[in-house]
Amino acid sequence: MNARMKNPALVLPDATKGIQNIYKAAYQGGVSPQLLELVHLRASQINGCSACVFSGVAGAKKHGETDERLHAVAAWREAPFFSDEERAALALTEAATRIADRPGKAVSDEVWNEAADHFDERQLSSIILMVALTNFFNRINTTIEEPAGTTW
Repeated sequence: MNARMKNPALVLPDATKGIQNIYKAAYQGGVSPQLLELVHLRASQINGCSACVFSGVAGAKKHGETDERLHAVAAWREAPFFSDEERAALALTEAATRIADRPGKAVSDEVWNEAADHFDERQLSSIILMVALTNFFNRINTTIEEPAGTTW
């Protein structure tokens, strides 16, 4: 399967610089790379972005994630493999990704407060930036039909 077009960030090179800066910043907030990769993977699963699910699994494994946990990310609420901190980050990821799926606040006070109990402002910033950047990538990749396994 081929993409419909070249990735827009490659067509418009100044976009790549901005994306790289946001990505770099997200990794400077004190959240483990392993958790940020789980956040990326979960948002990508929700959005059905095969390219990002593929890269999310590869990135998580690169940072030491186990197959057992990776297989359970989609069912993290029921799986026994995740810490309370990870669950708070995954709940925030889901809420911030599914913003149109609920009336009222996109991220409930309950979800926010649970995340804020586990993460400081810098760490929350990292998670929020990773969710936003992942959703950005998901929308590009699903629109242009970027195949899994593609790197740019």
